[in-house]
Amino acid sequence: QKPGLQGPARHWCLCPVADVKGRPCEDFCVLQHSNRRVAICVITLAEAHPLLQSGKTIKSINYQISANCSRLQNKVSGKSKRHGYLFLFQTQGAQFLTELAPLCRISSSDGEEYTIYSCIRGRLIEVNENILTNPALLQEKPSTEGYIAVVLPKFEESKSITQGLLTQKEYEEVLLKRLHSSA
Repeated sequence: QKPGLQGPARHWCLCPVADVKGRPCEDFCVLQHSNRRVAICVITLAEAHPLLQSGKTIKSINYQISANCSRLQNKVSGKSKRHGYLFLFQTQGAQFLTELAPLCRISSSDGEEYTIYSCIRGRLIEVNENILTNPALLQEKPSTEGYIAVVLPKFEESKSITQGLLTQKEYEEVLLKRLHSSA
């Protein structure tokens, strides 16, 4: 089950995004709920992201994107929230995100810094504040409790969200190519 969002895993479409902004292996995943009325998407790290590789330790997570933009300041009001599902038909106050909008920056103990991007257009519904106090969730449970953010695309764009993303099979092919090219 996904955090803050109830429902079996079969209700989620996993759509990986490889080499975001041309950065090798900096892969993310968009989990899109299959409910046609509400196209909720959860942004997570994909399995091949460097932060999920052995030996990496997360030092800090920062939702402060610039001097004037903090994803923690995102305030959303809408229709209702019931049983963990967000039924938001109007997302007043939610920050609008483009596909390459940064969500947060994560620093690892080896000095590397990774910017995590939205990967889709939509309104920022929530960020996962739990990973601020427990960053290990990102590595231990990246597609559940360790999610980065929840984004709500425009309803009319919700069906086309996954068109620009990879299928799980296509992502596995990308991983195989990487493996063969590094061998």
